[in-house]
Amino acid sequence: MVVRFLLICALLSVSLFAKESGRYAFRAQKYLEEGKFASAYSLYEAALLASRKESDLLSESRILLSMAQIRTSSLDLELADSLLSQVREDVLDLNTKLALLQAKISLDNIKGKHAEVLSKVASVTEEMLKKAPEALPAALYSEEAYALAAKGDISKAEETLEKVRKELSKKDGRYVLAKARVADVSKASNADSLYSEAEKISIQENRIYRTATILYYRALIAERNGESEKAKDFRKRSAHAFELMGLPKPQKRSLGEE
Repeated sequence: MVVRFLLICALLSVSLFAKESGRYAFRAQKYLEEGKFASAYSLYEAALLASRKESDLLSESRILLSMAQIRTSSLDLELADSLLSQVREDVLDLNTKLALLQAKISLDNIKGKHAEVLSKVASVTEEMLKKAPEALPAALYSEEAYALAAKGDISKAEETLEKVRKELSKKDGRYVLAKARVADVSKASNADSLYSEAEKISIQENRIYRTATILYYRALIAERNGESEKAKDFRKRSAHAFELMGLPKPQKRSLGEE
């Protein structure tokens, strides 16, 4: 699974949501910032209904994107796919189109469709990314780097990581985590130390989902290294965080029940 470095809704100004749908979306975003994914999703469902009553296709599409991102984080991949298929691409502005692409390639990477990720990323030009918020290019490049590494092209993956660094910084937790994921899939010896660094930053920033996911990845590395007690500790900590967020599937995965 490839961790998402952002939630789509964080890119999409709440001020752009209309009327009643905007009020629900604003409250949903606040819940997400607190790590309450299940509560946020319920509010997005209400926002979606309101946007449809308002006949606001752009707001509806943005809400669907946010819902799909949560479902992807929840490992409800079929439902995430279904939500993305309902997005009306013809009504989207450029940034929202890029956000839609990011959501799709994130899902593809989780499913192991790395060739499709690279094909979709190839359709994005530098001109398209110039005016986008830094989080969007960084997320796209991070997914591309992971897909390249998963296909065995480590050299190109590392080149792509440099693009992530230029969008963010060497000390940004999202960049460190991108490096860790590439190192992990490459079976590099420094993968766990990179995860450890990313975990510390994530805890400082109170990014609960990111921390829980990192702990899961560290558990897998510990298991590969035959460190069973350390792996159990990572799994328990990860599962507890997912439980607090209301994400039962990731919780069960962390516990090794799925």
